[in-house]
Amino acid sequence: MEIESKVMVVTGGGNGIGRELVLALLKKGARVAAVDISAKALQETAGLAGSQSERLSTHVVNITDRSAVEALPAAVLAAHTGVVDGLINCAGIIQPFVKFKDLAYADIERMINVNFYGMVYMTKTFLPFLLSRPEAHIVNISSMGGYLPVPGQTLYGASKAAVKLFTEGLYSELMDTHVHVTTVFPGAIGTNIAANSGVTISMGDSSAKNTIKMTTPQSAAEQILKGVERNSFQVYVGNDAKMMNFLYRLMPKRATQIIYNQMRSLLR
Repeated sequence: MEIESKVMVVTGGGNGIGRELVLALLKKGARVAAVDISAKALQETAGLAGSQSERLSTHVVNITDRSAVEALPAAVLAAHTGVVDGLINCAGIIQPFVKFKDLAYADIERMINVNFYGMVYMTKTFLPFLLSRPEAHIVNISSMGGYLPVPGQTLYGASKAAVKLFTEGLYSELMDTHVHVTTVFPGAIGTNIAANSGVTISMGDSSAKNTIKMTTPQSAAEQILKGVERNSFQVYVGNDAKMMNFLYRLMPKRATQIIYNQMRSLLR
């Protein structure tokens, strides 16, 4: 899908990959509605947009609140020529790095609500508007953890696996329409997702941190938008995501052991 002049809605637009997607979309000539739970974060994104903020609207919304989400299209349409051409569900949080037996129900419910139900609410709410357009696009951000088990992130991985299959099912249902659907699988990205999730990471082995090569959020945004422009079915962000996808398909048990060896120092 051509991005220039399109109206795109981006959740998680106040931080990390979401913020970089907002800025990259503006540079490509799109109009953008940035959605985030943090007004301060959205203000920072708008400041970084500079003169291009004329094509940006910001919306403070808790995407786990279905009523708030259902009220959002009216505000977006009012701000942007009365149409919506694309939705990028980027908002997400991780769980505390603990084993499942030690994970509190409050953390489980919060994570599932943000990562899965928030994405479902946004998609269901905006889909009728997207179907009315000559061409539109939905992008849902899953994770490398959505196809590969990561110790200490078992419920996070389950939520992102749900995003994966939901998005692929949606792709199948929309194949005879003009709405394209893309699933994105980021690997390790250099964002503040832990802090934004309220999670403290304690490195039991400081050397382990140096073995994890991060993709920058700017590069992640560029790769995702290339996928939009190509109407890609899937986008794997970072060499780690691409390599581990190949390895997990080939040798799932061996791949699981590799990830465990790399990540076990994070477990509390």
